[in-house]
Amino acid sequence: MFYQLLKYIVLGPLLRLLFRPRVEGLEHVPEEGPAIIAGNHLSFADHFVMPAIVPRRVTFLAKAEYFTGPGLKGRLTAAFFRGVGQIPIDRSGGQASQAAISSGLAVLRKGRLLGIYPEGTRSHDGRLYKGRTGVAAMALRAGVPVVPCAMIGTFEAQPTGRRLPRAMRITIRFGAPLDFSRYAGLVDERTALRAVTDEIMYAILQLSGQEYVDVYAGEAKAAAQTAAKARPHGRRGDGGGR
Repeated sequence: MFYQLLKYIVLGPLLRLLFRPRVEGLEHVPEEGPAIIAGNHLSFADHFVMPAIVPRRVTFLAKAEYFTGPGLKGRLTAAFFRGVGQIPIDRSGGQASQAAISSGLAVLRKGRLLGIYPEGTRSHDGRLYKGRTGVAAMALRAGVPVVPCAMIGTFEAQPTGRRLPRAMRITIRFGAPLDFSRYAGLVDERTALRAVTDEIMYAILQLSGQEYVDVYAGEAKAAAQTAAKARPHGRRGDGGGR
């Protein structure tokens, strides 16, 4: 009930007014049955804009930090994310990664749409980064199609660190579903998981037109932060305007 209220009465109309989204390829999203929507991740707003325009409910795997904040603000934030259908996941790797995959598979077994960002975290500079293989593991284990999705303009509307988004038009573009049935039985093969993931990321790249970087987003972000701390105070390095 809370999800429907936000989507159709409160948040959905507000987002449409703020971003005036141009939607392309929505016919590629299955009208029924389980599927994964895999997209690029440029902004905090991505969590809400894309689900607001997809007719079916989309359940996202969201970082656990959104659910564990302190105080009243933390409790309200957690309640909000649960209300809009987000599932908390631990991104620390190892067993936590397997738990995240299990959570995603549970959504797919119910015949629902699962939303996921293969990059694992938001891009800090607007580029597209190397995908993590969890999306491939879920697609192969569940035997479901993957619909690539590109958010275009949300980085400019609300980059990392900006509290409130700018009012501007964005584009949401969906590609044809990707079928990975040819990899059936290879879910435990690392090379197969990497091949599937790379194919998904290439499809997103074709839709978004971003510059691609063959490095994990988290590693690139950490390196950028380290480099920024090492620069003399007040001096901006190359690309500082991003």
